[in-house]
Amino acid sequence: MWPQRISPSEARANAHSKAVPAGQVDCRRAKCIALTFDAGPGEDTPRLLDILKEEKVRATFFLLGRNHVLRYPGTVRRMAAEGHEVANHTWSHRILTDQGADGIRAELSGTQDAVERITGRKPTLMRPPQGRTNDEVSRVSKELGLAQVLWSATAKDYSTTDPALITRRILDAAGRDGIILLHDIYKGTVPAVPGIVKELKNRGYTFVTVPQLLAPAVAEPGKVYKP
Repeated sequence: MWPQRISPSEARANAHSKAVPAGQVDCRRAKCIALTFDAGPGEDTPRLLDILKEEKVRATFFLLGRNHVLRYPGTVRRMAAEGHEVANHTWSHRILTDQGADGIRAELSGTQDAVERITGRKPTLMRPPQGRTNDEVSRVSKELGLAQVLWSATAKDYSTTDPALITRRILDAAGRDGIILLHDIYKGTVPAVPGIVKELKNRGYTFVTVPQLLAPAVAEPGKVYKP
C-alpha cells in the first residue's frame, strides 16, 4: 500500500510557522526547483561540485553508503561544507519494499551512521531505491528520523551517455516546485548539468535544496514528499 504523498506546496500551506528562515528563498513567491543527485558520490562528483559552486547552486545528494560514501569521504565532507543537503539513498541500493523491518533498518542506518561520522550530522531525508515505498518503509523511516523524497522530473540518465538528451529530458519535464532526479555516477550526467542550470535560470527558476523547497515546513520523518 502506498503511503500518502505530500507536495511541496501542500507542505508549505500546512506549516505551523509561516516565517521562512532569514536569508532563505521563499518558494511561496519565488519560482523554485530542487536539483537532486542519487547513488553517489562517484569519481565525477568533484567536477559537479565545481560546477554548482560556479553557478551558485545548492543541490541535494542522496548517497549510497557502500562503495560510495565509504570510498569518497572527502567528497561527502565537501558537499556538507559547501552547503549542499547530504541525504540517504540506502547502504547498497536494495529495494526496500522487498525487505522486512530489520532489512530496511540496516539499509538506512548504515548510511546514516557513515554520513554522521564524516560530517557530524545524520541525514534527515532519504530516497528509496526506484522510489518504492510502503507503510513498513515509512514506519522504519519515521523511527530513524528520515522523511522520504521522490521526484517529478528524471532524465533516465542510467540509459544514455548523451548529455544533450539528458538536458532535453529534464527541460521538458521541469516545473515549478519540481524535484529533478539525476545521477552523478553516469558519464553523460555531469556534462549536462551546466546547460540544465543555465536554461532553467533563464526561465526564471531559483535552485534550492529540498529542505528549502519545503520551507517554512520542515520535512516530517516517515512522510513521503512528491511534487
